[in-house]
Amino acid sequence: MGWNGAVRTIRKFVPTNPVRRALWIGATVTSGALVLLPEVIKLDGRRHADWVQFVGRFHPLALHIPIGLIVLVPLLEIGGAFRPALREAASFVLGLACVCSFGTVLLGYMLAYGSGDIGTTVRRHMWGGIALAIGLLLCLLARSSMTPGVTARAYPVLLVCVLFTLLWTAHQGGTLTHGSGYLTQYMPAPLRRLNPFQTAAGIRDSNSFYGKEIHPILDANCVSCHGASKTEGGLRLDSYYWLMKGGKDGAVVVPRNVQGSMLFERTTLPRDNKHSMPAEGRPPLRPDEIARIRAWIEQGASAETPSVAGVAIEGQSIDEPIQPVGDYSALTQEIGEMARSQGPKLLPVSAKPSDGLILSTVDASASFGDAQLVQFQKFAPYVVEADLARTSVTDASFETISKFMHLRALHLEGTPVTGRGLA
Repeated sequence: MGWNGAVRTIRKFVPTNPVRRALWIGATVTSGALVLLPEVIKLDGRRHADWVQFVGRFHPLALHIPIGLIVLVPLLEIGGAFRPALREAASFVLGLACVCSFGTVLLGYMLAYGSGDIGTTVRRHMWGGIALAIGLLLCLLARSSMTPGVTARAYPVLLVCVLFTLLWTAHQGGTLTHGSGYLTQYMPAPLRRLNPFQTAAGIRDSNSFYGKEIHPILDANCVSCHGASKTEGGLRLDSYYWLMKGGKDGAVVVPRNVQGSMLFERTTLPRDNKHSMPAEGRPPLRPDEIARIRAWIEQGASAETPSVAGVAIEGQSIDEPIQPVGDYSALTQEIGEMARSQGPKLLPVSAKPSDGLILSTVDASASFGDAQLVQFQKFAPYVVEADLARTSVTDASFETISKFMHLRALHLEGTPVTGRGLA
């Protein structure tokens, strides 16, 4: 084609109109600034000002606007073949989608930067959003300068690319929110073979103490924020290698040094401490989980050792068969009348009388106390569960409760009971 031919091709894309040329220049500068943003303000894995994260948290809300607009554009373009007015609407919707996408990208970046989120999926989602915003801008410019020939063909090609970019970026965002494989978990087998988002298999089970006891604790409580998809503080806890590597603040596990191990320190801090883990309102680790982590670190934090001294791992318990409670048929009429009333009730566990009764105080919790419980002593041999939650029963009720010899479940939440007489 030669130099002259190349120049002529380029001129087909660069408008000669000064206004349109200014728009192209502005679009180029804007796109360049968006591409350079991650280099100028780096995602360093550390939390930043609260207001940055506050504003950034509007990203999940805002992103649905450009998604809906982007999907609408090709529908309007197709409909424009039958109703020309729709094609004019497509131009407006495309412009609006372009503006909204740039705002959404900035909100998303603020969310990642403010919360200290980094990781492969975070970066993929970020670059997908940037590519999507730039693609929309190119679509808008190509559409506004469409002339017969090359530019007329460029617009539909760019629009198709934008739709595929949207799908890929949405998949990365879904992975961040719901975990890897959320979109593809129930994909039919024929489509699964063609799945471009297929990920590598997860961590295999291990017969070591780490694999059986430590990794499941971290996987259930920590990996959502410290995994491959989302890596707050530069820390990953989804494998032994990453756990021992540590994060931005250094090592989190120091073998044989529990107090010097940040993993133990932060999971045992008071819940009102801002460094307490797990964060984001998740429940704290159970005492037995903390005990296992402590013992594992104290004894070398090995990836291979099959057991740790002082930690007994109970096997799967086999429930004893439920003992029958006897036949309460003689009390059926009285129990039935109670069930139809608005007060406390005795509810059959099943159609078999020998399966027992459940004492329910839900309809009378405010007025139910120790004196009312005494009235149920005649039914005591048949009651297998007593729901006394949010009633007024006190420690004095244990004298009555002790007569419920077949009791297997007792609910005392929200009562004045102190528990001193529970044994």
